[in-house]
Amino acid sequence: MITVSGLTKHYGPRTVVDDVSFTLEPGTVTGFLGPNGAGKTTTMRMITGLVPASAGSALVDGRPYSALPNPGSVMGTLLDAAAVHPGRTGRMHLRLLADAIGVPAPRVDEVLELVGLSDAAGRRIRGYSLGMRQRLGIAGALLADPPVIMFDEPANGLDPEGIRWMRGLLRDHAARGGTVLLSSHLLGEVEHTVDRLLVIGGGRIVADGPVASLLSSDGVSVTSADPVSLAADLTARGFAVAPGDDGALVVSGASPSDVGAVAAAGGHVLSELRPLQRGLEDVFFSLTAA
Repeated sequence: MITVSGLTKHYGPRTVVDDVSFTLEPGTVTGFLGPNGAGKTTTMRMITGLVPASAGSALVDGRPYSALPNPGSVMGTLLDAAAVHPGRTGRMHLRLLADAIGVPAPRVDEVLELVGLSDAAGRRIRGYSLGMRQRLGIAGALLADPPVIMFDEPANGLDPEGIRWMRGLLRDHAARGGTVLLSSHLLGEVEHTVDRLLVIGGGRIVADGPVASLLSSDGVSVTSADPVSLAADLTARGFAVAPGDDGALVVSGASPSDVGAVAAAGGHVLSELRPLQRGLEDVFFSLTAA
């Protein structure tokens, strides 16, 4: 579990993170979104203690990350895939990490296989592509099989197959009771990976909630055999009706049950009735426009 309370960071007169609070529960994947400079990376670095907070607190499993006896066994992090010695091999890099956090040596080969780097384990990291470095960073975060993982832009450099693999990795971790915090600019991928969204803009949390709730819209799309007649009945009941795509009607301020009741009373035949949903891109830009 991660508990953030009133987290704030000032750089001189500039406030880059402003009174940020949230709690991440086990069994969930949370997407942390925001435009460049919104405060995502600074917040994540304050959680790990890499950046000192000006105010507030961040606790991992009830304690500051730096106060945990063995932080790597509680929370695995990937904040900068380039922060590795280029002259070491992938296997050596992971063995040093394993020694530091008390993980048995055989675990190194397990995570190398898990992230698809077994064949490249003996190569020096300077010859790794960006995607391979990302996979190496993920392997390091997973060495101790920690209950909490926090990744900042882990999909950078991954091809579509790699992104799909990472999605499954994160979903499986949450399904086993783990907690995941994921920052990414790939909005479409986030939409299909996370359970919950945290959106930050100007250093403040501007939205926090389940994905389905944040993407839902106050309205219904309905397709009828006689849209003109159905529109008249809906308007008579006080609903605002507008033409939608492919002959559908868009009914504002209504739920599917509202529209269904009007259709049933009027004997209308419906071929489609669904709540409207916005795309994550639309929601993201509407929340962070300021």
